[in-house]
Amino acid sequence: MKRLAIPLFLVMCVMGTVNAQTKPAAKKATVKASPKPTTAPAIKPQDIEEGKMLLTKSDCLACHKVDTKVVGPAYADVAKKYPYSAANVDLLSSKIINGGSGTWGAVPMAAHPALTAADAKKMVTYILSLNAK
Repeated sequence: MKRLAIPLFLVMCVMGTVNAQTKPAAKKATVKASPKPTTAPAIKPQDIEEGKMLLTKSDCLACHKVDTKVVGPAYADVAKKYPYSAANVDLLSSKIINGGSGTWGAVPMAAHPALTAADAKKMVTYILSLNAK
C-alpha cells in the first residue's frame, strides 16, 4: 500500500498543478463589446416647419414662449435640457399628450390627449431644434 501511496500522491500533486494552471484560462471572463453609441437621426427641416406650425395653432403658446418663461419653461430652455435624440422626442411627446408635473416646478402641464403621437413628435422636434441653432 505504501508503494502505491507515494506514486499516487505524486500523480495527484501533478494533476492538481496542471488543473490549477489550466483553470484560470478556462475561467477567463469574456468581455462583451459595448454597443456603439447611437447617433440621433438628422432633424428634417420639414418636421421643424410642421412642428412650428402645429405649435402656433395649438394652445401651447398660452403657457410657453420660445425665449421667455411664462407658466411653463421657454422652449429654448427645454431644448438645452433635452438634447435632440429619438429617446427625448419620445419622452417629451408622451409628456405633451399625457401631461406632467414636477420637472419644471409645481405647476402641472395639461394633457393633450387629442393630439396624435406623430404631431406631438413634430412639435418636440421643432422645440429641440432650437438648441441646434
